[in-house]
Amino acid sequence: MNRSSHRPLWRFLTLLCSLSATLTTHADVVSAVQLLREGGCGGILPAARPLHRNALLDRAAEQWSAGRSLAAAAEHSGYEAKATAALHLIGPESSAVQMLRRSNCRTVSDPSLHDMGVYQRGGDTWLVLASAYAIPAASQAPVLATRALTLVNEVRGRGTRCGERAFGPAPPVRLSGTLTGVALGHAVDMADHNYFEHRDLTGRSPADRVRSVGYRETLVGENIAYGPETAEEVVQGWLDSPGHCENIMDPRFAEMGIAYAAGHASRRGVYWVQVLAALQ
Repeated sequence: MNRSSHRPLWRFLTLLCSLSATLTTHADVVSAVQLLREGGCGGILPAARPLHRNALLDRAAEQWSAGRSLAAAAEHSGYEAKATAALHLIGPESSAVQMLRRSNCRTVSDPSLHDMGVYQRGGDTWLVLASAYAIPAASQAPVLATRALTLVNEVRGRGTRCGERAFGPAPPVRLSGTLTGVALGHAVDMADHNYFEHRDLTGRSPADRVRSVGYRETLVGENIAYGPETAEEVVQGWLDSPGHCENIMDPRFAEMGIAYAAGHASRRGVYWVQVLAALQ
């Protein structure tokens, strides 16, 4: 009953708008981006918060203009990006709003993007839009575990559909400190060694890890995820995936543990592990 999920790390978009004439200044392009975000692309989208100018993304924009890939430019700049979008504009400042709106206003107005970097050379302007990882503090772990437990028991209590399979109400599960410790151990191991699998680097399965701490069980299920930053996001992601959802809704499970760890190296997001078990 092992399931895994993850989401893409990078998004990439290049907009090349060829217009002649006067140079575009940083402030004018930034103002055009903010105008489109605040106005929801002329009222067709919800308004988005203004982007924050970020010096690291200024550096990333410069490196991207020099031929680096967007992913490499963001990483080399020191900005720990969860998502990125890049725009290359050529043309006069008077046309910046029109260029951005016509090319892909939805990207400019994406509410998940929070920061912006700008680099200009000659008549070209390179923009990098991004959002950084928001890693929950270790002190939040008990609160997030309790919230995840509440969300799991709410859906178990009312029943739900996992893909094509319908599940009726199931008894609530209890939060287990032992299973939470097992979940934390695997989350930290994946984060420290930059992998994303149910079977760890020593070859142990989720059931092996549970038994190694003396927990007496008859059935073990494990859900893992990479990227979510809140209990709501990770539980909903599992519920949206039939296999993970079936683990959560299995009425045989009586206890669960859940934990997370911040990644390193090329994966700096959050690793989540949920362990469910049926007692002997």
